[in-house]
Order: sequence, then structure tokens, then C-alpha cells
Amino acid sequence: MPEYTKNITLSTLHKIISLTLIALLVGCASTPKVNLPPPAPKPDGIDQTTKARIQAWKQLIDTGSNWSDAKKLITVNDFINEVRFVDDIDHWGKHDYWATPLQTVVTNGGDCEDISIAKFFTLTAMGMEEKKLRLTYVKSLSTNKPHMVVSYFKTPRSMPLALDNLNLSILPASQRDDLVPVYSFNGVGLWITKRGQMDTYLGGTERISLWQQLLNQMNVEAANEPAMTCLYQYYDLPESTAKNFCPSD
Repeated sequence: MPEYTKNITLSTLHKIISLTLIALLVGCASTPKVNLPPPAPKPDGIDQTTKARIQAWKQLIDTGSNWSDAKKLITVNDFINEVRFVDDIDHWGKHDYWATPLQTVVTNGGDCEDISIAKFFTLTAMGMEEKKLRLTYVKSLSTNKPHMVVSYFKTPRSMPLALDNLNLSILPASQRDDLVPVYSFNGVGLWITKRGQMDTYLGGTERISLWQQLLNQMNVEAANEPAMTCLYQYYDLPESTAKNFCPSD
């Protein structure tokens, strides 16, 4: 091959390679951002760990429905106290939020209110009479903070037992000098509660807005528990994002 032909060929080849590289670089620079599709949901969107936790909770309710009150109290207190303690602001992004029992079980976390509410409704689901139970607001002297426990009354005038997550033992209120009662309530009524005095009935619970919101949320759950369970797994995400991980209705 003549030398000048060889030079032209090499020169042309260099230009082609250079133009090709420029075209590729320009193409990469101008490629629009690719939005990746959301992850493919599982058939029901609920992971196995969550399923196992819910199954254990519901099995406790079914198995314990014929137990004595004493066995129900001990077993439920121990079971729910396994939930990790998390402040509302860290868990729900709110300074005060009352989670449903399903939210507490699914997320495996809650504060004293959430833990007490879960105990209360687990016991009533097992058939315990609601009139024997109250959610009691107290001041904890050990933490110098408001606190909530479940109070169990064997009879209307008996000394209540306190189911707590600070002291894991179930003790009569008279032996809990570290707790100063303020008020108590259940689905029937609201009482002013003071140590060493008869409780004063104040009427219904309509004035407790967080309680009403809790009951409303439980009604929403009852209409579609699997869907709400899936969403609760992603409690730390915006709902619009969480729905990407769950099957559509």
C-alpha cells in the first residue's frame, strides 16, 4: 500500500473514532434521568417476620380465651412487654400519638401508651370484661414523666393491679409508690383517680380526642386488615411511598 494511502486511512480512522467517542459522550450527558420502577410487591406485601409476630399475637388471643383472669394478665403483660420502647417523636414523628394494637405489633415498637393500649385490647379480645380494665394515667416518680399503665379491678371496689412496662411484675397499686395516679378510663367512662381515695366518675370518653382517633383507626383497620398491615410495615415512609411496596386494592 502506498505510504500516502496508509496515512489517509489512519487519519480517517482516527477521525471516525474521535467523532464516535464525542457522540457517545454527548449522548450520555443528555440522557434523561431514568426513574426506576417501584419494587415488585409480594402477593400480600407482608414479610414473614411480621406475619409470624401477628400470628403469635392472634394465637395468644385464641388460646387464652378460656384462661383464668390471672393467667391472662400474666401472659399478656409478658408478651406485650417484649415490644421495644420507642418515643412517639422517633416512631411516628409526632409528640403524642396513640397507636392501635395492630400498629404496635406490626412495627414492634411503641411508648408506654401504645404498650398499655395493646395490653388493654388484647385482654378484652380474650374475653375479659372491659369493666375490669382501665387505662390509667400516672406520674412516674422514677422517671419524673407522665406514664400509662393498665389497671385491673377484680371487683369494682378492689385494689387494682398495675400492668406496667417499667416494673415488669404485676403488683397492687398500693405497692407502686413510684406511681401517682391522675385519671383513668376505658370504653365506658372516665374517672379522676387519686391515691387512697375513691375514684370520681366524670362521664364518657368523648373528650379524650386521642382515644376517639384510636377507635376510628381501629375501625379503618377492621375494614381491610391485610392492606393496613402492609402499610404499617413502612410507617417511617410517606404513605404515597409505602403504597409502592403493597398490593393495590
